[in-house]
Amino acid sequence: MQAAATPVLRDIVLIGGGHSHVGVLHMFAMRPLPGVRLTVICTDTDTPYSGMLPGYIAGHYSFDDVHIDLRRLAEFAGARYYRDEVVGIDRIARTVLCRHRPPVPYDVLSINIGSTPRLDAVAGAAEFVVPVKPIRRFNERWLALLERVRRHAGATTIAVVGAGAGGVELTLAMQYRLRKELVALGRNPDELRCHLFSAEAQILPTHNAAVRRAFERVLAERGVAVHCTAEVAQVASGQLRTRTGEVLDADEIVWVTQAGGAAWLRDTGLALDAAGFIRVRDTLQSETDPRVFAAGDCATMIDTPLEKAGVFAVRMARPLAENLRRTLTRQPLVHYRPQRRWLALISTGDKHAVASRGWLCARGDWVWTWKDRIDRRFMRKFTELAPMPDAPPAGEAIPLDEGEQAQAISALAMRCGGCGAKVGATVLSRALANVHPVERDDVLIGLAAPDDAAVLRVPPGKALVHTVDFFRAFIDDPWLFGRIAANHALGDVFAMGGEAQSATAIATVPPGLEGKVEDTVFQMMAGAVAVLNEAGCALVGGHTGEGRELALGFAINGLIDERLASVMRKGGMRAGDVLVLTKPIGTGTLFAAHAQMKAGVVVRGRWIDAALESMQVSNRAAVPCLVAHGATACTDLTGFGLLGHLVEMTRPSGVDAEIELDCLPVLAGARETAAAGILSSLQPANLRLRRALKNQAAALKHPNYPLLFDPQTAGGLLASIPAETADSCIAELRRLGYPQAARIGRVLEQGEEMEPIRLVQ
Repeated sequence: MQAAATPVLRDIVLIGGGHSHVGVLHMFAMRPLPGVRLTVICTDTDTPYSGMLPGYIAGHYSFDDVHIDLRRLAEFAGARYYRDEVVGIDRIARTVLCRHRPPVPYDVLSINIGSTPRLDAVAGAAEFVVPVKPIRRFNERWLALLERVRRHAGATTIAVVGAGAGGVELTLAMQYRLRKELVALGRNPDELRCHLFSAEAQILPTHNAAVRRAFERVLAERGVAVHCTAEVAQVASGQLRTRTGEVLDADEIVWVTQAGGAAWLRDTGLALDAAGFIRVRDTLQSETDPRVFAAGDCATMIDTPLEKAGVFAVRMARPLAENLRRTLTRQPLVHYRPQRRWLALISTGDKHAVASRGWLCARGDWVWTWKDRIDRRFMRKFTELAPMPDAPPAGEAIPLDEGEQAQAISALAMRCGGCGAKVGATVLSRALANVHPVERDDVLIGLAAPDDAAVLRVPPGKALVHTVDFFRAFIDDPWLFGRIAANHALGDVFAMGGEAQSATAIATVPPGLEGKVEDTVFQMMAGAVAVLNEAGCALVGGHTGEGRELALGFAINGLIDERLASVMRKGGMRAGDVLVLTKPIGTGTLFAAHAQMKAGVVVRGRWIDAALESMQVSNRAAVPCLVAHGATACTDLTGFGLLGHLVEMTRPSGVDAEIELDCLPVLAGARETAAAGILSSLQPANLRLRRALKNQAAALKHPNYPLLFDPQTAGGLLASIPAETADSCIAELRRLGYPQAARIGRVLEQGEEMEPIRLVQ
């Protein structure tokens, strides 16, 4: 994470990754506002573009063709990306409330979260239907439905409830794809039966008669049974019933109607319409709070009611971005004037489409080609991200009061060294006020009653294990960084079979306005203390100073039996042991790629998500399992990489080892980034250990070879296990939450060769 060129003065927080917000991110990337920090909070890194989703369902596009990588786009825009679920906002404190992390402060807030199905309005719907909304979560439901149809013996009946453009388009796309799937399986495609239910007297009620007739013909030709004036009143397992008494037995019921606002919006105090959507003025400001904006399907314009269509969410992005900017610079806001008519290009599933605008109707394969060209051009804006110039355009400034001006000048001034570089006591005490370290009886003096130093008791029969780790932030999320830094620091104690007792923190925080520095310290330490508390480790003190980049480390004290009988050391490997690795490798190359964002190399946000999840998995639960299965040696993988740490084990053990390259558990994307030559800055130093390798010439082209030298952050445990217990050990590790735990090689008798590590493929 790079330090900002100017101190952070104001925070814009974006809730959701809808079409409006991806546009806002792109516009701020093109024209950043100095002193303003963007943060986007979303549950899903891959956000779908609704215009291409039917084509994906039909099988014409891949997953990545139709999804915008929100983490990558946020990085491009210089925004922080927080992957979490929002559960509310506190408008008095101006904070966003999240499911898993501390509240996130904002100066201006924007909400673009789409809509959610109102399944509670129909008995049984919440339990027995597959909802399309929220659209960002539909993919997993679609893949599950697709697999159920593949496995379903005999005829399959699918009912789609909702006959607007979305329901009609989805019905035809699903039918096209599923018939092809049945043919590929050697089955009769006519086993699939599709029904479309409309509460209205006709399908596509907002489109002209010619468009409706065109789709009525297509649906009839495809054998889709259309039920009009057929509002669904009740759903049971495998059955739906309409208000007119019609009953249909269906294997799958897909819900494309009756969407409303997210439930948590009801507790915000914002004015909502009858469906639970946020009422906004034509500036896209909430009717209730001028610091809260909303756009897309989750917003209802007070003076201009709009259909819930993606075209409006896309068009709202420009005035929304401009008004977020103008709110902070205290300029008059612009007004969003939605078009009265818009072009809808509705596909029929088979690379054929119908154009609808006002009275216009046109259809043909050429319409699909036209739609495909428009959609791909839209997606290229968010996928082909050219590097931006370092210097932001001049001309705009954030107005500050006198106190803020003094703080901003101080933040930009030459900073003192020594104790003058400390973070102020008031800021620090406020930041740590809501951080509550676990209490231990053997902590005699700690943060509960701070003094010049902490005082700890070493219980009788115990010896002290002491370790220290420190590194700068590699992600722009202080809470998540705090969690990973604490987990990484605890790893050495766990690797030796110790119990973590206490931690002393050392942190550096970039200077800025007091409130922004305070929040950064709080977020980082809240994440760290949560991990320490889970390990039973008490935070007893520390030091926080100013620095160019955010950084955090811990000195950890642990306890272990003083007879050392229970200590797991690096030496102790025995010939015939099996090498077991508890977690996948690849964090070094992935985060090197994430930091560089090299042109031509796409680093998927979901790869980074998976790596961050792995880095938060503690090694604590694995230790008793390894001990119970007779581990003879153990270490945790960190900066020296797999090979470096293995050499540290073989040398004191007086043995050689064999690594099976095909068996290495690897994080998603790590092979791709390593193959592209994107490697950690520590990789060259680790590469010097290749002299320890035998048969490396034959292994050089193996995709896992570079990962032998890849430095790990919060990596897994590498242990040698007796061969007779290795399989049961791996099975137990997987049950304990290490799904990629694997046998990666074996320990050999020491030979006479200079190279102690043999590679096999």
